[in-house]
Amino acid sequence: MSSINITESAQEHFAKLLAQQPEGTNIRVFVVNPGTQNAECGVSYCPPEAVEANDTELKFEKLSAYVDELSLPFLEDADIDYVTDKMGSQLTLKAPNAKMRKVADDAPLFERVEYAIQTQVNPQLAGHGGHVSLMEINDEGVAIVQFGGGCNGCSMVDVTLKEGIEKELLVQFEGELTAVKDLTEHDRGEHSYY
Repeated sequence: MSSINITESAQEHFAKLLAQQPEGTNIRVFVVNPGTQNAECGVSYCPPEAVEANDTELKFEKLSAYVDELSLPFLEDADIDYVTDKMGSQLTLKAPNAKMRKVADDAPLFERVEYAIQTQVNPQLAGHGGHVSLMEINDEGVAIVQFGGGCNGCSMVDVTLKEGIEKELLVQFEGELTAVKDLTEHDRGEHSYY
């Protein structure tokens, strides 16, 4: 099984585009700045002469997708789809691990919680220009976090922490985490969401 899922509709879309390219051209899926908050995924044409020796070829029914060695672990569980609705058609690429490499189930608790925050919590906070960082997990199992961006000074930060982040993390890390606490010095300002 490949680490990237390309739906049938996306494969058909790519096949139509590739039919207009020189023979042997496929696609390349990549991550720019992988493992960082600035990570961005992309898809481009990949003519035969652009295939590198260390690329991984993912074969699909209608095409092959090439992925460079650096991008590959950050594209695990990625999904490429081509959706048509009343507003038109759109190619979507969802790569939940682009900003942070997926961690093993037996990784240290800090790494697993950090991964959950980066891949599940921060994408939700990003809509308000905010983010949260895991600072430490103390001996009592309390995760200490710090809010930034639009969350700093936001009047809803306590609700976000207790009803959102803490609930989600305590369920996911039941028996390992006991609470989530905020150490942010909240200064209300232009950056605050509410």
